[in-house]
Order: sequence, then C-alpha cells, then structure tokens
Amino acid sequence: MSNVLIFANTALMGEIAAWLGALRAERQASEETVEAYERDLRQFMTFLTTYHARPSQLADFADLKPMELRAFLASRRRDGAGAKSLGRGLSGIRSFLRHLERKGLASSAGAKAMRAPRQTKSLPRPLTIAGALDVTEEADAFSTEAWIGARDVAVLTLLYGCGLRISEALALRGNALADPAERSMPITGKGGKVRLVPLIPAVHEAVGRYRALCPFDLSAHETLFRGARGGPLRPQIVQRNMARLRGALGLPPSATPHALRHSFATHLLAAGGDLRTIQDLLGHASLSTTQAYTAIDSARLLSIYDGAHPRARRKPAIDTKP
Repeated sequence: MSNVLIFANTALMGEIAAWLGALRAERQASEETVEAYERDLRQFMTFLTTYHARPSQLADFADLKPMELRAFLASRRRDGAGAKSLGRGLSGIRSFLRHLERKGLASSAGAKAMRAPRQTKSLPRPLTIAGALDVTEEADAFSTEAWIGARDVAVLTLLYGCGLRISEALALRGNALADPAERSMPITGKGGKVRLVPLIPAVHEAVGRYRALCPFDLSAHETLFRGARGGPLRPQIVQRNMARLRGALGLPPSATPHALRHSFATHLLAAGGDLRTIQDLLGHASLSTTQAYTAIDSARLLSIYDGAHPRARRKPAIDTKP
C-alpha cells in the first residue's frame, strides 16, 4: 500500500488499512481482489490529488459528489480503460465508501447514484472436444524431464476434467488425490466457498503418474504441484506451457488454461448436463454466470439443425413459369 500513502493523509491511511483488512477477514476476499481494489482506490486518490491540487484527505470522501466520480471515470477512459476496468474501479470506491459510512465518516449516496459503465458481455470461448483432449494428451511435449511432463499433464487434466480454476489446482495440498478410490474432493473457490467436484479415472491416472515420478515430498503441508526447483508451481509456468501447445496444435489465442474450465462446462452441457449441477460444479455464486454457456450450446444446436434437418437442408424449388 506504499503508493497510496503518497496521496493520503494519516487519517485516510488508517481507514484504508482497516478497509483492506476487513475485506480479507470479514468478506474473505481473495488476495487478487484485495490488490485490485487497493489499486483502483490508489488511482482514484491520484486523480483527487490533481483535482484538488493537494494530497487526498478523509474529508474528501465525507460527501463525494457524482461529478467527481464522473470526472474520474472520464479521465480513466481517456487513458484507455475499458468498461470492465471502469466498473471494477467504481465498485472498489463504493466498497471503501460503505466502510466509511458504517463508521459514520462518509456518505455513499453519491457513489450509489452513479450508474456503472455498460459492459458488453463476452461469451466463454471453449475448445472443441478434440482440442481439449489434444491439450491434455500432449501437455508433456515440451518437457525435458519425465516428472515435469507428468505434472503438466496432471494440471491441465484437472482443469478440463474437474472444471477447476488454475488457482484452485495449484492450491491443492500434497496429500490431495492420493487415494485412487476417491470419487470426489472438496475445492475451496472464490470467497472461501467450498464445493465438491467429482473425480474421473483420467484425473486419478494423470495425478497418480505425476505423484509416482515427482522427486519432492508431497505431504499435506506442501503443495501438490511443484516447480523445477521444488517450490510451488506458478501459474505463469502453466500459461507458458499452454502457449507453446497452442502453437504446436494450431489452436486459437483463446485457448488458455482457463478455457479448459469453459470447455468442461460447455461439453457437459452439450452432453445433457443440468445447468444447476454445472453451476455447483463450477462454484458459481449466481446461475446467471453459468447461463452464459447456454448461449454457446444454443449456437451449436442451431448449427447442427442447419446442417442436418431435412427442411433446413432442402433448397427452395425454382419457379420456371413465366
């Protein structure tokens, strides 16, 4: 939070620290969310410093006007920020204002009156079934050591086979998936929410091979997936390996590790999976988030219909009468 301190007085510094602490302890926000909110507030206070020609003060938040927020969003848009970034920035400011309001130090009315920038909803971009299988089967193609190749296969198989986020897979402890008879395992997702994911034989096989080859201690107090020197495996390594696979397999730029999670949901839905069940498997808090996959499946069904239905394929008769 050192960059924030440049633009804030002592009283405001203390409230920022208390707010970030509450996000972690009470709201159980992930470290990534806390960092993003802190960064957004820092940007806002940088703007206020220029706007008022002095460092930000707690009094600046006591009765924040929509005009000041609109000016901030306009400046961020001029700097190239998109609707998603602007919306998250506004959300972070609102969160801080609610913290101050609960302590009687500010009013959040001005921020509540602001409408978040309209965002265009992009559909998830899954791989094809063939593409997802190719990725999980060829994930060891660039590894110089057998155990590292087995690790890469195991990680990507977990993302596709269980629908895990990359952070969830890399957070698994060393004793996870040690029993091949296990048919499900608990996963702690966003906001500390725990869900059960089923374990298919392919996942047990991939992780079991990695466990057998890994040269490091895989006990409960260590992480399951390890880097080349024995430390926890970093997401950047998985992403870099996926980028190599994209090139080798001729996959589009959208073929990222997270796309395997999208593929898990899309392929389940296409095979007749229930939307509520898929919501639970993904750990989505809202069904509306999961419903994005129905748009993908609808497009697939329409494509099949256009190519297979007799009335869709039949060409209209040509009237030759004058």
